Amino acid sequence: MSINRVNISGNLTRDPDMRATASGTQVMSFGVAVNDRRRNPQTGEWEDYPNFVDCTMFGSRAEALRRFLTKGTRVAIEGKLRYSSWERDGQRRSKLEVIVDEIEFLSSRNQGQGGYAPQQAPAQGGYAQQPQQPAYGQQPQQASYAPQQAPAPAPQAPVTPPQVDVYDEDIPF
Repeated sequence: MSINRVNISGNLTRDPDMRATASGTQVMSFGVAVNDRRRNPQTGEWEDYPNFVDCTMFGSRAEALRRFLTKGTRVAIEGKLRYSSWERDGQRRSKLEVIVDEIEFLSSRNQGQGGYAPQQAPAQGGYAQQPQQPAYGQQPQQASYAPQQAPAPAPQAPVTPPQVDVYDEDIPF
C-alpha cells in the first residue's frame, strides 16, 4: 500500500496562469514558496531556505478561485504529487508538482496580501431585509426593510504561540 498526500503552506510566487485542455477543462497553475529551516554549519545560526513548489488545480473550482489568488497570497494546500517527464530539444526533462485537492486562504485582502476576505457586517445604520411570514389565510406581503445595527466587535487579545527552541535536527532519531 502507498499513500500520496501532500500538505504545504506558503506564499504564492506568481499570479496564477489559467488555460484550458482540448476538452475544455480549466487548468490553473501557480507556484508556492515554502521555507525549510536549517542550521548554518559555519555560523551555527538557523536560516530559512526557500523551496519552490509548482501546483496545478483543475475544473470549475480552479476558474472560480483564480480571482482570489495573487502573488504573495498565503495559502495552505492539500493534494497529491504527480511526476511528469518529457523531452525537449533532445534534453530529457522532468518535474514533480502538487495536484491541488483543497486550498485554504491564510491571508486576507485586509492584510494587503491579496486573497479572500470574508464579507463584513453592514455598517451601523445600514438596512437589512426582514422577511415577514403571513398569518394563516392572509396574503403574503412585500418584504419590509428595518434599520439594523452592526454587532459590536468582540475584543480579541493577540494570541502568541509559545517559543520552542527544539528543531528536527536536535532530535536524536
